Amino acid sequence: MKSKRKIPLVVISDLHLGTYGCQAKELLQYLKSIQPQILILNGDIIDMWNFSKSYFPVAHMNVLRQIIKLSNLGTRVIYITGNHDEALRKYSDFVLGNFELVDKLILEIDGKKTWFFHGDVFDSSTRGYAKILAKLGGKGYDLLILINSCINWFRELFGKEKRSYSKTIKDSVKKAVAFISNFETTAAEIAIEKGYHYVVCGHIHKPQMKIIENEHGQVTYLNSGDWVENLTALEYKKGKWSIYQYLKEHYKDQETIEVKAKNDMLSKILSQ
Repeated sequence: MKSKRKIPLVVISDLHLGTYGCQAKELLQYLKSIQPQILILNGDIIDMWNFSKSYFPVAHMNVLRQIIKLSNLGTRVIYITGNHDEALRKYSDFVLGNFELVDKLILEIDGKKTWFFHGDVFDSSTRGYAKILAKLGGKGYDLLILINSCINWFRELFGKEKRSYSKTIKDSVKKAVAFISNFETTAAEIAIEKGYHYVVCGHIHKPQMKIIENEHGQVTYLNSGDWVENLTALEYKKGKWSIYQYLKEHYKDQETIEVKAKNDMLSKILSQ
């Protein structure tokens, strides 16, 4: 296995642990491959809107264990609440060792003020009656993800690549939401007004890195995407931001070692 990549700052969001859509296996591989100084969890980590006692697989629990392990090894873990885990907001500003729970975060990175928040504050679909409809829509989308997973299981069985039918449908809906709320523009305009150099969001499941400017100035807008379909993260290293895209081929060695370890353990148990 390759040595872990040492990264000053990593941002992940919209894991939606506890739903069929969460790509926990891939996320765990990514988390095991990095050694960040700071790990920011930018909202919708545990999906409390769709949480069910009957569905929280071992793979999802292993993601939480890995995050705790990183914290125990010295990584500063900052959990920013989102709309799907808004129940945690009553515990905001909680600190335990290297773990912090906040609603928003401002950091100075290499002399540049950076504003981190999930982004649901701009989304009208997370308030009032619209919030109820959004939750119902979330249930339907979760079912769509489950169907998509079943289809991809058969595709892989016959040696074909996975396809995201749900992403095609969801993207068309998200485009409508983004058009109405002007999410990126609103975040950028407020950041410019406050004098921030970077504004970092999640929420809309659209990985992005771009400069947005108006008559008052400019700001670099970043979005970490999600671990449902895009499988992306933001990484800050050597003074530069980049969008990390998970690719299965990067983890072939890791999978081989893990399979061998499981086989060795099984052989040891059977020989006793």
